[in-house]
Amino acid sequence: MADEDFDVATLAAYLHVMPAQVSRMAERGNVPARRIGGDWRFSRPEINQWLEERIGATGDDQELADMEDTLRRVDQVTVELTLAELMPLDAVAAPLAARTRGKVIAGMCDLAATTGLLWDPAKMADAVTAREDMHSTALDIGVALLHPRRPQGSILGGPIVALGLVSGGIPFGGGGGGLTDVFFLIAATNDHEHLRALARLSRMINDPVWLSELRVAPDAATARKLVVSRDQQLGG
Repeated sequence: MADEDFDVATLAAYLHVMPAQVSRMAERGNVPARRIGGDWRFSRPEINQWLEERIGATGDDQELADMEDTLRRVDQVTVELTLAELMPLDAVAAPLAARTRGKVIAGMCDLAATTGLLWDPAKMADAVTAREDMHSTALDIGVALLHPRRPQGSILGGPIVALGLVSGGIPFGGGGGGLTDVFFLIAATNDHEHLRALARLSRMINDPVWLSELRVAPDAATARKLVVSRDQQLGG
C-alpha cells in the first residue's frame, strides 16, 4: 500500500465515520476507491479532491458545518484560526482593478503577496490558472473561490485568504454564464487547511443578504469588517 493510501479503517478514522459506512460508500461508487487484492484502497489526494467537490456542491449550511467539524476533529484543532487572522487588511481590495480573468488571478495573488506570506505570486498565479483551466471555481451567485489544485506550501509562510471585489463583474467561466464580481483566494499550506477555509467561505457566501452588503462595500476596511463579522456569526 502506498504511503498516501487509506484502507477502510484509516479512512473511517480520517472521516470520523464507521468502517461499514466507508465500505458501503466504496461499493456504491460514492467515494473514489479501488480494490487491491480484494481490499479497498483510497488515494489521499483523491479523497481530498472528493471532499473539495462535496464542499463546493452543497448549499446546505448544516452539511457544511458538519464538514467543518469533521475537518477540525481530524486536525485536532485546539486553537481556531479565524478569517480575521487569515485575511489581514492588506489582503483585501475593494475595488480590485482588473477586467479580465488573467488580471484578476494575477491581482489576487499580488494582493496576497502584500502580506509577506506569499513569496512567489507568479508561481501561485500559474497554479491557480491551471486549476481554473481544469474547472472554473466561479459559482452562479457571482462568487469565485480561487485556489490551486494542490496547496503551495513551499512558497507560503502561512495560510492566507485574500478578497477582491470587481466593480460590475467580469466573465470568469462559471457554468451559468453570468458575471463574477466577488473573488476569494485561498492560499493554504496543506490540504486540510485548504478544505477548512473552503468550507467556511462556502458557508459564508450562502447568505444572499450578507453577500449583497459585501458587494457594495465602499472600501477594503468595510469589506473586511463584513467578513470578520460573518465569520464570528458562524462561530466555531
